[in-house]
Amino acid sequence: IPESGHKYYLQFSTEDYRTGEDAGSCLATVLYPKKKSPPVVSIKCSHTKDKKETQEEDKRLYQRIRHQTKPITANNIPDSYGNIEPALEPLWALAVAGSSSIMWEKSTETLGYFLAQVKAVKQWMRKDDFIEFDYTVLLHEMPTQEIISCHMRLTWLPGHPLKVKHVCAPESHSMDEGSGAESGSAAGASAEKGAHF
Repeated sequence: IPESGHKYYLQFSTEDYRTGEDAGSCLATVLYPKKKSPPVVSIKCSHTKDKKETQEEDKRLYQRIRHQTKPITANNIPDSYGNIEPALEPLWALAVAGSSSIMWEKSTETLGYFLAQVKAVKQWMRKDDFIEFDYTVLLHEMPTQEIISCHMRLTWLPGHPLKVKHVCAPESHSMDEGSGAESGSAAGASAEKGAHF
């Protein structure tokens, strides 16, 4: 589109992250603006999974984390052999959801990202019902093959958007500040700018 950028029309299928089952199909348009900014995405999906079922899964994940008496901490998810202990799967699932907002913000027409590993995660114990975690995640940049380290703080309560604040830096460069973005469960999303934490 002259003066605006390149617009793409996509049709794709989705799958349940944990089970690999068909989760529906989507139609999307993606505009990469000429100016350096996140892509503008419009998306419509037909879901094969019932919304109530998704909400129940969210509640089970939340309860599993919420009933801990001591703060959860972990390192290297997955481990060097690519394995994730069952007890750490909820932490990995939250990292996938949270880092997707960072990847969306950083992606361009020529660069893409994948979550490679959670280097460290620590839970913050809160007095309210929200759960909160600090993550250090490694993103694999394609096609450069560079590994980018990001610090990410996630705050979540089922039925509310997953709030994400982050700061990223290439391993060999100084810290660049990133603005917070969001991703979420079936409840939608809410932007939160700034990354001072």
